[in-house]
Amino acid sequence: MDRFLRLLYCLLLLVFPLASALKFEVHAVPAHDAAKHERCVRNFVAKDQLVVVTTITDGYRGDGQSMNMHIRDAMGNDYHRPKDVYGENRYAFTSHADSAFDVCFENSLTGKIAGKANPSRHIELDIDIGADAKDWSAIQAGEKLKPVEAELRRIEETMGEVVTEMEYLRTREQKLRDTNESTNERVKWFAFATMGMLVGLGAWQVVYLRAYFRSKHLI
Repeated sequence: MDRFLRLLYCLLLLVFPLASALKFEVHAVPAHDAAKHERCVRNFVAKDQLVVVTTITDGYRGDGQSMNMHIRDAMGNDYHRPKDVYGENRYAFTSHADSAFDVCFENSLTGKIAGKANPSRHIELDIDIGADAKDWSAIQAGEKLKPVEAELRRIEETMGEVVTEMEYLRTREQKLRDTNESTNERVKWFAFATMGMLVGLGAWQVVYLRAYFRSKHLI
């Protein structure tokens, strides 16, 4: 049984490859222009899902740069707004709605930097959502699970989230299909009404012109 679980564990690792963090640089600009040069990374999250944002930033406090973060969603909810971040930081929040959310960075110049014509901060960003955001090491230790059992439980929760997401997409597809059919029906009746108005207008013009020409004794 243990051999079968180890084999299943290896197969699952092949099926679900590990995700790598996103790496990029944010150049430092004057403080009054920092908002214009804000750099954001967008992701989508379902309502009431746990999200953990991990950032690793080089530099240090007082190096002439100040990195500010802003985590917000498209519904106007602000989750975190840390100032002057550096090193490794983790920020966790639970989403308030089905919405896209942004992790944004601003890098402001706070002083002169010798030897750097275009100073910047290097950022390594990792976003974990749902089951991936949980601390499975703590869960494994707290519930005394075997490594394979903990991994299988994580995959089970991940599959549950996939099923929920598919159900959500199916519901959205159904709503969009109903909206499309309703729009097509309205467009069809609008076209019929337009054609009827044009035919009626043409008939009225013929009758009017005949009456006009007869009154002028032209026909």
